[in-house]
Amino acid sequence: MRHSHPTADDIQALIDAETHREGPLLPILHAIQAAYDHVPEEALPLIASSLNLTTAEVHGVMSFYHDFRKAPAGRHVLRICRAEACQSMGANALSQAVLDQLGLDWGGTTPDGRVTVEPVYCLGLCACAPAAMINGRLIGRADAARLSTELEGVA
Repeated sequence: MRHSHPTADDIQALIDAETHREGPLLPILHAIQAAYDHVPEEALPLIASSLNLTTAEVHGVMSFYHDFRKAPAGRHVLRICRAEACQSMGANALSQAVLDQLGLDWGGTTPDGRVTVEPVYCLGLCACAPAAMINGRLIGRADAARLSTELEGVA
């Protein structure tokens, strides 16, 4: 991450580095998020202008893909699978329990900046559903108590 408050020139340089690609919008969004841990709101009109799109079109693509953040993530990122196999094994109740425990909605970050909870659509652990991931580490057969313990362990 470069710095928390990118300038328009910083953002434009990232955009310009990807515009040579066919279908550059997703690579641009990924590049900006990689640099700043989120896609700042002020980047959307710059991207739109560079690609001859509307800001609403860029926003629509960004909001469609759950990987893109509007604000920097917490120090720890908990992803809970929302795919059908995990749902059939209780992921909806698990998700609600975790979100309630942390006082968050999907994509939210705790006020202390410690944890961000994000939905993900398949972690490849369908046989061990429900699945979750904390800081890139997979957890199969997850339940609220285990996720709480795991989060305490990364405090």
